[in-house]
Amino acid sequence: MYIQLNSQVIYYEHLGEGQKPLILLHGNGEDHTVFEELIKEIEPDFDIYALDSRGQGLSATPKEYHYKDMAEDVLNFISSLSLKSPAIFGFSDGGIISLLAEIASPGSFTHIIAAGANTTPDALSFGSRREIKREFKKTGNLLSNLMLTEPHISEEELSTISCPTLLLGGQKDLISSKEFKKMNSAIKHSQLEILSGEDHGSYVIHSAKTASFIKSFIFEEVF
Repeated sequence: MYIQLNSQVIYYEHLGEGQKPLILLHGNGEDHTVFEELIKEIEPDFDIYALDSRGQGLSATPKEYHYKDMAEDVLNFISSLSLKSPAIFGFSDGGIISLLAEIASPGSFTHIIAAGANTTPDALSFGSRREIKREFKKTGNLLSNLMLTEPHISEEELSTISCPTLLLGGQKDLISSKEFKKMNSAIKHSQLEILSGEDHGSYVIHSAKTASFIKSFIFEEVF
């Protein structure tokens, strides 16, 4: 389905049989289909809205990319569909966007689950930044450049997030564990889970491994 959000056209899939609205946001250069296996697992429990972020999947391509604009897309989406008390699960860029949306509009979500999110490009490993720079130099892909120049989320901004927040990261993540711990310390009602043996996306992309975390955190807030 397509929806016009001011000047941006966003594609999304509406799935699930549950009552609780849950927004799913993919990572950089991906689309909603990375969540296919997860959706199959959580469909009975949630009213699911899986979005393609601007310029990715089937959504319209803008002239430039900024995480704050993507966060505004999510807020406009919630408003346009009159979603009541949604939770949000975001992976990588989707996690960044989730945090920024709540910072921009406190109280937008009942729960945030951010997997593999970072607050600054400096939190990415040296090797990953080098690969992203190489890819950008080769292709000129503005989405790659976005990861090198944004986000810039301060600890003060993180401290304004008051809804329960679950931070997930892989033991072999390209984002430093120090970054995850900093975010956990700054967000008042947050929990941090570092998943043994997992890399940046192995437990999210075409995987249902996060299903138990999502259901437990949103419905019970315990594991």
